Amino acid sequence: MNIQEKLRLLRQEMHSKGIDAYIIPSTDPHQSEYVCEHWQSRKWISGFTGSAGTVAVTQQHAGLWTDSRYFLQAEHELEGSSIALHKMTNQFAPQYAEFLAENLPQGSNVGIDGLMWSQAAVEHIQQLLTAKGIELSDKEDFISPLWDHRPPVSDEKIIIHPDIYAGMDAAHKIRLIRSQMADIGATYHIISALDDLAWTFNLRGRDVEFNPVFIAYGIISQDKAWLFIDENKLSQEVKVYLTDLQTDCLPYNNISTFITNIDKDEKILVDPYICSAALYKQMPCRIINGSSIPKKLKAIKNSTECSHIRNVMRKDGAALAGMFCWLEQNIGKHRITEHDIVQELARFRSRQPLYFGESFGAIVGYKSNGAIIHYDPPAEGSAEILPDGILLVDSGGQYTDGTTDITRTVSLGSATAQEMSHYTLILKGMIALSKIKFPYGTTGVQLDTLARQFLWEQGLNYLHGTGHGVGFFLNVHEPPQGFAAINSERGRTVMEPGMLSSNEPGYYIPGNYGMRIENLILCQKSETEGFLEFETMTLYPFDLNLIDQKLLTPAEIRWINQYHQKVYDEIAPLLETDVKVWFAAKCRQLEWKG
Repeated sequence: MNIQEKLRLLRQEMHSKGIDAYIIPSTDPHQSEYVCEHWQSRKWISGFTGSAGTVAVTQQHAGLWTDSRYFLQAEHELEGSSIALHKMTNQFAPQYAEFLAENLPQGSNVGIDGLMWSQAAVEHIQQLLTAKGIELSDKEDFISPLWDHRPPVSDEKIIIHPDIYAGMDAAHKIRLIRSQMADIGATYHIISALDDLAWTFNLRGRDVEFNPVFIAYGIISQDKAWLFIDENKLSQEVKVYLTDLQTDCLPYNNISTFITNIDKDEKILVDPYICSAALYKQMPCRIINGSSIPKKLKAIKNSTECSHIRNVMRKDGAALAGMFCWLEQNIGKHRITEHDIVQELARFRSRQPLYFGESFGAIVGYKSNGAIIHYDPPAEGSAEILPDGILLVDSGGQYTDGTTDITRTVSLGSATAQEMSHYTLILKGMIALSKIKFPYGTTGVQLDTLARQFLWEQGLNYLHGTGHGVGFFLNVHEPPQGFAAINSERGRTVMEPGMLSSNEPGYYIPGNYGMRIENLILCQKSETEGFLEFETMTLYPFDLNLIDQKLLTPAEIRWINQYHQKVYDEIAPLLETDVKVWFAAKCRQLEWKG
């Protein structure tokens, strides 16, 4: 079926059930950012492939709401679909619900599938609609009856993540969770988020592309634990492992039955921003609304994890060096496309020990495609890379000993004065955030401005956040912390020692080029009492040919030189001789030209 036919059938289903508007999110029953094909309903109905976006359909209108990262991509993918693009000015607000509240007449009915929405999201939407006299029904699954040949959920076996990498065994993690449960009087805690679950039990899987997680739910009580998962995903080794953890395994779909049978006098800790509305409303016991305990615990990387992260950055830097050296040696001699670079990145990373896969679909944007912030180069039709212009490469790897995420922007010819100016302003902002020393209690929104200040001075800006949390052999986007310009969870979260975050300012000119520079930085205690600072973890040089030294201070040049020396010292021993010579030139020292 094409998009128009799918919309026709959906509207027919809506009409038969008395539903005037239907909202389709990007999530799954676990409120994941990246979801397996089985739950990619929004992609199925619209053709839009970005990771964030919501479709709302009425009898007269169909629209996609997405944020600035996907504006150009959405315009391209929605062309000819009859679905209108609504550009969100606040990616954390339900502007699709605001649209429906303003455009539907009083007495209308809006439908959603409560399994795909968090309880908090449903409450917010309901509040907006009720104020306009509009009803919300959260028990409407209109997609399943229409989606023929829907991909099944993976039945691939899950694996144990060894303690030598995790730095803490699962039994200890469960004890920590129980201790915090006891502090607030909770007798049960439901774990809905897939990465929270994987971290808690030191298990990993391949159910979601790029994210080493598996489809399951978890419940922990003060003396027992349960994992709700399809049995065919469990090897004998994993069954024995879970038995030793005093964890019972029950079928995935038994989660509802289990919840409804919890005694009404028990107290269950539920994160309403993660738990689906469908499950939340089935709980007969007393609910304690609070943040997921594993989410908070896993954000603080332990000393073992930090040590492994430093090592994985060396491996990843060596892989990047191999790819960029290959590119320089072959550009102009052989036909190379954006998609070829995606494949080469994976090939060079796969040579490194403990490689598991890529941490997200590599963003490789040449010239104007670089301005498409989350551009996914297609296998057919990718731009050919030529020895001129700007190339943006944002990629990452999943290794058993850590997760990486790095962006480098390079000039493939002679850079213009404007290109050098924009690149240097971005670099100055990234350095400012990397160098800052800040007091305990500082939040991400307070630090975000540091990365934007030099662009702002020139009347320039970027519309995405400056950084996100990063998991340890887990999701490359990991809440709660990060750097954001608005008061989101990222912005509100206080930075703490052990938090690993990205630092990625950028600047984009649609139709021309896009630039972004990204390192991962680790929050740690400063030598100054009561203060924190960041350790730069990522190891790869910046493009010195794009730097306008006249815009740099001596302190910034000193920082770049020290960083490049460290990069060379750490990476060079892992490189072959010819690549090492090439790499030395990329890490050369800058001289002050003030």
